[in-house]
Amino acid sequence: MSTAKSTAAASPTSTTRARPSDRSRIAKLLNPNSVAVIGASDDPSRIGGRPISYMRSQGYAGKIFPVNPNRATVQGLTAYPSVAALPETPDVAIVIVPASAALESVTALAERGCAAAILFTSGFAEIGPEGAAAQAKLVEAAHAHGMRLIGPNSLGLINPCKHFYGTFATGCELAFPKAGGVAIISQSGAYGAHLMAVATANDIGLSAVILTGNEADLTVGDMLQMVVDDPDTKVIMLYSEGIKEAAGLVAGLEAARRARKPVLMMKVGRSAVGSAAAQSHTASIAGDDRVTDAVLKELGVVRVQTTEQMLDIARLATRGVYPANNTLGVITVSGGAGVIISDAADAVGLPMPAMPQASQERLLKLLPFAAPRNPVDVTAQYLNEMSLISTFTDALIAEGKYTSILGFFTYTGGVASIAPRLREQLKIARNKHPDCIFALSLMASRDLIRQYEEDGFAVFEDPSRAVVAIEAMGQFGRAFAKPAGLPAPIVGPVQLPASNPSEAAAKQLLASAGIASAPEEVCTTIDAAVRAAEKIGFPVVMKIVSPDILHKSEIGGVLLDIVDADGVRAGFNLLMQRGKTAAPQARLDGVLVAKQLKGGVECILGIHQDPVFGPVAMFGLGGIFVEILQDVVLHRCPFGTDVAEQMIRSIKGAPLLEGARGRPKADIKALAEMLSRLSAFAVAAGPRLQSIDLNPVLAMPEGQGAYAVDAVIEVTE
Repeated sequence: MSTAKSTAAASPTSTTRARPSDRSRIAKLLNPNSVAVIGASDDPSRIGGRPISYMRSQGYAGKIFPVNPNRATVQGLTAYPSVAALPETPDVAIVIVPASAALESVTALAERGCAAAILFTSGFAEIGPEGAAAQAKLVEAAHAHGMRLIGPNSLGLINPCKHFYGTFATGCELAFPKAGGVAIISQSGAYGAHLMAVATANDIGLSAVILTGNEADLTVGDMLQMVVDDPDTKVIMLYSEGIKEAAGLVAGLEAARRARKPVLMMKVGRSAVGSAAAQSHTASIAGDDRVTDAVLKELGVVRVQTTEQMLDIARLATRGVYPANNTLGVITVSGGAGVIISDAADAVGLPMPAMPQASQERLLKLLPFAAPRNPVDVTAQYLNEMSLISTFTDALIAEGKYTSILGFFTYTGGVASIAPRLREQLKIARNKHPDCIFALSLMASRDLIRQYEEDGFAVFEDPSRAVVAIEAMGQFGRAFAKPAGLPAPIVGPVQLPASNPSEAAAKQLLASAGIASAPEEVCTTIDAAVRAAEKIGFPVVMKIVSPDILHKSEIGGVLLDIVDADGVRAGFNLLMQRGKTAAPQARLDGVLVAKQLKGGVECILGIHQDPVFGPVAMFGLGGIFVEILQDVVLHRCPFGTDVAEQMIRSIKGAPLLEGARGRPKADIKALAEMLSRLSAFAVAAGPRLQSIDLNPVLAMPEGQGAYAVDAVIEVTE
């Protein structure tokens, strides 16, 4: 199911300007055959000199055209006084000029036919409104000729596979990254370069490092699509401070999932302080973090909290094994380590089922004092009988059917008298089962760890870190295996009122989308209320009707258990009096008389207009489950009934709907239909819709439907 259209329509942060969409131009950023450096410096330590120095030292095979009107040569290369003087049109340009000269350079490059430019230049949107206006002119000049821009205020772009270093990141002086399959995309230049340096220090090969800067043109979403298209990229790491264009990011993440390319994301700005810092740093909206979590989970992204987690998971993901039904089998030489691993697996929800009983008995015959259940402890006896390692490990996979194996060998795996024989035994098991995840927890020299890695094992010093990474492979596997969802219901055009509707008007509006409520009638006189109650049937509920009183219960505006005509008469007078007393300026449109439903489970369904992702649906049980326990689930709108039912069954209180302890089963099918229709209504209503609160919704016993008892709709006037 695709919701890009609805998200783009509803998100205030989505870019609405027309943008060139030629992906072949964008692809040249990663693999240019020629690059012009505007503002090139002869000094390799200056910002304008570093890209040239880096590319020449690393063997970039393309052409480099330095542009500097004051020099005939730059770092031994022929220099040119202007873009117009270049001997040919470069694929990509790096712009390193003052902000006052940037527009002239961008215009000249665009007119010359350059595909894309990387703007190091700062002093634009990050400094305020005047800078933002100047930045918009850069984009306009580029787009006039189809050129694309990274930045401004970008630290650049690197492709180690092609030795292209369009960056001035000084971390390259520590060590240039080796070519590999992991792409880094970061809104923060400095932190993205930090990720590059740490990945390089941990021997993780990189296919790209992209530091997006202000995202005046190309956004994180665009760069995500670029690396999805890149055959060298196998795994993607994202660092985000704020999402500037939700529709593009969602499209890129969906493309990555279809291509089976794992995406890890460090989305910062969870706290109020962090969120404020993100907005001031990137001039973008952080949004509700719970919504971000829900959207990333929906799209198969593994969200990480630390750089360590990101690198651990990325390193294991490059192995390319993503089991949808992930289970962990453990072979250990330490019972204590087995307990630690079991606790870690339980904490992240990674199943560790026991070995089959027959297998346990067979292994005990081989080693009577082993612990064969899972974790499987071979004890120190393996030092005397090294073949136990391959025998027990093979049994874990062949008989236990575990999709992931973690071996704990501590420092013994790095000891010269043991390591060669241990590697040999582990490789025997590894070669028999190439489709299984193999991770080891051991201590060894960097060279020996590299040998284990070359044998096909991911090595972790801390077994708990290995467990977190292994569990993430299952998340990717489930995301890649997820079938296409059912389509969302079709809801016709929704005409929202000019201001917040009353409860009755809100229910009428929702009824057009097939969202049912109990039989009811708005009455303006006592006699009309009595006739309505007698027609509907007692008992009834009576509520004050006013578009200006959204929370009626707070002023005593709801009366329950009205059982006869006298009660209706008294109730009508009481409600009108309470309305006039509590809200003298409010418009009073009468009293709502409704059938009082009993026997259902109270639920809450809602819509929230998220500033980043547009309308987001919420489901939970009513009462304390929402107010105190916060047992709710969120999902981007719109979605089909299959997703709605998954949402309903995912909350902790779901057993109350499923017939726990002899309760009648609730009509979950009807509830899912209502939730799905509400999600479609929210998208059809457009960005003026701010929120919907259906609280309570009564989920009646199975086969008897679900009904909105109260409805509040808030709109932007």
